[in-house]
Amino acid sequence: MEASSLRFAAAARSLGEVARAAGLVVPSFRSPPRLEGVDRTMKRQVDGAGVEAVTVSVRIKGRPWVSVLADMIDGVLVANELSGPTAGAARTVMWGAVEADVMRGSEPLEPSRQGQRRSGRSAAGHAARRAPQPAGQPQTRVA
Repeated sequence: MEASSLRFAAAARSLGEVARAAGLVVPSFRSPPRLEGVDRTMKRQVDGAGVEAVTVSVRIKGRPWVSVLADMIDGVLVANELSGPTAGAARTVMWGAVEADVMRGSEPLEPSRQGQRRSGRSAAGHAARRAPQPAGQPQTRVA
């Protein structure tokens, strides 16, 4: 299964929630890395108030989804300078979170089915909502 930007965004949200709940630094995720020929880069910046921000950049295009996820998870571990058993436990929790998203169905569907999933209505439902109203009555729109 190849990676997509929708899956990337969903995984970034899930990993951010897990990291935040564990009291870890939540990095920003972006794609692609600015350096050519690499799959993942990390950038640390400190603002004027001394707050550190970490950006994990991951190449999505042409890569298996599991490789992209592994780079994202490792990015969270590196951003928090975790190692040994602590890193292993955090990695297990993060993999469990992204796996749970897939099992729950919250991971985005393939582009050809996204519209159906998001709206939850069939094409007939859309047509019924757009039916013209009799003259003299206000047009209402249901969102």
